[in-house]
Amino acid sequence: MSVLIVGSTALDSIKTPKAENPRLLGGSASHASVAASFFSPTKLIGVVGEDFPKKYLALYKKHGIDVAGLQILPGKTFHWSGEYEVNMNNRRTLLTELGVFESFTPVLPTAHQGTPFVLLANIAPALQHHVLDQVKRPKFVVADTMDLWLNIALNDLVSLLKRIDGFVLNDGEAHQLTKEDNVFAALKKIHKMGPKYVIIKKGSHGSILSSPQGFFICPAYPLKQVVDPTGAGDSFVGGLMGYLASAKGSIDANLRRAMIYGSVTASFCCEGFGLIRTTKTKRSEIDARVRELEQMTKF
Repeated sequence: MSVLIVGSTALDSIKTPKAENPRLLGGSASHASVAASFFSPTKLIGVVGEDFPKKYLALYKKHGIDVAGLQILPGKTFHWSGEYEVNMNNRRTLLTELGVFESFTPVLPTAHQGTPFVLLANIAPALQHHVLDQVKRPKFVVADTMDLWLNIALNDLVSLLKRIDGFVLNDGEAHQLTKEDNVFAALKKIHKMGPKYVIIKKGSHGSILSSPQGFFICPAYPLKQVVDPTGAGDSFVGGLMGYLASAKGSIDANLRRAMIYGSVTASFCCEGFGLIRTTKTKRSEIDARVRELEQMTKF
């Protein structure tokens, strides 16, 4: 089955203590779509400006990503610039230029409206609602979010939770949403808001799933060196959705393994700036790391 991914498409300028790379392919939809494409046919919905490099369009196509829903409008592409400290968990935004993304209204081509797996990547909840108004009887819908929307669009986000199957957020956002310091107490409150499946991301410490089948602790693949963690969370959920769409059987039967595949795909993202390492990854490398992770966590 195929995956529909709606989110931001951007040019990222990233600085770390060791290097700096300007105007890389980025955005939540870009990272998630490339990750999903290792497992399933993927359709990207986003917007870019006339300055968007043709080599990045070619990169989408190289990964078999359907860009029929990618709008190219007069103006500039969304540009984000950020700087990481030595501790890669800490970063600060240096510049945000929304460009054409400021007026983005997702429009799904008719052929995309029946896509069974839908990922509402990190964009405004109002836009996520707008996408759901266009899809027809999807099998599984997952939404991602960020602290900005909890600050400025909380009501839209809370109403969205009643319309989706799965919700992904990090531990800080879970605390902000529920006012609970304990992650398991937070999970219980989020379920009451609507979603049947909730995943809380904990960065280099992996993630936690709460579902009708109980809890699952998903480890992160251990890396000797992190070059750039930008997009790792989007790669995680993109890989997860791509694997789910490729697997036979029920969501409950496949979700835990899908999280492992998402975690491993995200590990490649962290080994290079932007999407540089991910786009050079082979499916065989992902499978090999999954086997390693199985051996590390088996008892």
